Amino acid sequence: MQNKIIDLIALNLGLNTTQVLNTINLLNEGATVPFISRYRKERTGSLDEVQVLQIKEQNDKYAELAKRKETILKTINEQEQLTPDLKKRIEDCFDSVELEDIYLPYKPKRRTKATIAREKGLEPLAKIVMKQLERDPEYRANPFLNDEVPAVEDALSGARDIIAEWVSENERARNIVRKGFDLGAYISSKVIKGKEEEAAKYRDYFDWSEPLKKCPSHRLLAMRRGENEGFLRVSISPNEERVLENLERFFVKGNNDSSQQVALAVKDSLKRLIQPSIETEFAKLSKEKADAEAINVFTENLKQLLLAPPLGQKRTLAIDPGYRTGCKVVCLDEQGNLLHNENIYPHKPQEEKKMAAKKVSSMVEMYQIDAIAIGNGTASRETEAFIKKLRYNREVRVYVVSEDGASVYSASSVARQEFPQYDVTVRGAISIGRRLMDPLAELVKIDPKSIGVGQYQHDVDQKQLKNSLDSVVELSVNAVGVNLNTASKHLLTYISGLGPQLAENITTYRKENGMFESRDSLKKVPRMGPKAFEQAAGFLRIPDAKNPLDNSGVHPESYKIVSKIAKDLKCEVKDLIRNEELISKIDFKNYVTAEVGLPTLTDIKNELLKPGRDPRKPIKVFEFADGIFNITDLQVGMVLPGIVNNITKFGAFVDVGIKESGLIHVSEMADRFISDPNEIVKLHEHVKVRVKELDIPRKRIQLSLKGVDQE
Repeated sequence: MQNKIIDLIALNLGLNTTQVLNTINLLNEGATVPFISRYRKERTGSLDEVQVLQIKEQNDKYAELAKRKETILKTINEQEQLTPDLKKRIEDCFDSVELEDIYLPYKPKRRTKATIAREKGLEPLAKIVMKQLERDPEYRANPFLNDEVPAVEDALSGARDIIAEWVSENERARNIVRKGFDLGAYISSKVIKGKEEEAAKYRDYFDWSEPLKKCPSHRLLAMRRGENEGFLRVSISPNEERVLENLERFFVKGNNDSSQQVALAVKDSLKRLIQPSIETEFAKLSKEKADAEAINVFTENLKQLLLAPPLGQKRTLAIDPGYRTGCKVVCLDEQGNLLHNENIYPHKPQEEKKMAAKKVSSMVEMYQIDAIAIGNGTASRETEAFIKKLRYNREVRVYVVSEDGASVYSASSVARQEFPQYDVTVRGAISIGRRLMDPLAELVKIDPKSIGVGQYQHDVDQKQLKNSLDSVVELSVNAVGVNLNTASKHLLTYISGLGPQLAENITTYRKENGMFESRDSLKKVPRMGPKAFEQAAGFLRIPDAKNPLDNSGVHPESYKIVSKIAKDLKCEVKDLIRNEELISKIDFKNYVTAEVGLPTLTDIKNELLKPGRDPRKPIKVFEFADGIFNITDLQVGMVLPGIVNNITKFGAFVDVGIKESGLIHVSEMADRFISDPNEIVKLHEHVKVRVKELDIPRKRIQLSLKGVDQE
């Protein structure tokens, strides 16, 4: 059984069975996806984290199928209908749809029309009619008449109900209908009568129909949302006439009166039983597909956001802009600790520009500020313009930072624990500043659904969404690695092998015992067992540790190899770090063992050259176009700098410095067909766009990349 599952996963993912088997064994041993992809390349054949995750997901899916089989076998066995052939067929089935078709005739039912007909003793008549040999079914119905079945038509109607159920439970019949849906199903939506006014935002779908296969995920999710809100009626249907012809061709034999009864039963079965069931199946499948596409968009956006360029450990002044209530200003040290906070009022109605300028200049000087972060919400452009006009006693760079989710963080229990003595406005400004310094470390504290980079995130399967987002966060955190002595509990939680309890134990141990001097001292943390240490150690960094490898991606299990290399070169391990000349002398093939192969040795070489290398790109200063503050300042044909702030299946949204984001439809991204906007743009990428269309009353901006020089 397990061998068959491994074969299927290998086939589905285009991998060899050894890779799949070894990966599953590692997962069963408690290894995490980041650890397997980074430190067990010899066993997996150098599978990356995406492939390892796919194996895990497929293995989990087949495990769920195995549980379902157990339930089905138990139920049929209790009915004393489990034959050896049926048992074997169920055990050999690895398709969930086929499995449910096999189970259908044995599935406990509520009281149906066929059940009632059987209770009236009409099953023998149904069998006679179904054989289609009887030329006069009305004559054969007479013996079945009684008080409950007073007329011949009542008897034949009951027999047809039983035949209709047989047809609906027939695997071939269901596959005929399924094929009809697969080849030509249309999805349609209509507004519910009397709801036209309330449902105005779904006007495009008041009378909509298109082939299901061509319906994009965002449209399907929009229709389903309208249906869930009680405004639309959505249906999926095949070419019923053709499907009925195919069913009749299979079930109706001959052309006598019994055959006509069977034809009536087949038509009833299609309309009343099979089609609604297969429609539900296709509605579920199409929703799952749309969910998967939307979740993929969300996870790709989130990954790009988490891996956005960090400013690094610089003293930062952060501003949460506002008009009437003023701008909240905070000053943070290199580790993101709060040094000072106050309000300034440079905008209307107060317009205390001189006082605000004096305060900002004074704070920059007093706290030796290196960078200023401005939230991109209300009054952002005006605040940016005000700040850039000021003169400082030192070089200060100004950045506009996305504040999506900052308000969610500021009101969260996490923020209350960090800053119990400050209100939400101070916490929000701190979050903006920290997000500039290290986006990853700050964003892990916020529910990804609140970060503003999704597409229909509230309409998709929430469990699947959470699992996917958690995986993205985990992979992103481990790809970067964290400083063991400064990382927050929330950041440590996502490190391979740790989790919330160990993360808390580490921060508690740090408070009570001071900074960690080595990775090995991590073993003193309560509940840090050998397995957790193995999984976590390689992703934790200790700058200025006695052993320089503690600040690299080299795993402690490989320290002996590096020591041997250093000994062979007659030098210290520290002499190898970033020493291209020495490292070029190493013939790594000499250090291959039964456990350690060239993939691991290549990783060690790269770490020695660039220890603890950060996969994130360097940060760039960005400036919006001068004089553009609201939608009325735009004109068709203008070319503007912008920042990609969301990506969907149908295009990308760009912030050009005003409240409304503009849309670059996928058709306006290049002079060729584009199936995925990520082929062209990335989240937070700096781009130049041309204003293609303006709809000021509806506050809609259409943008284009075509013919725009990106240099």
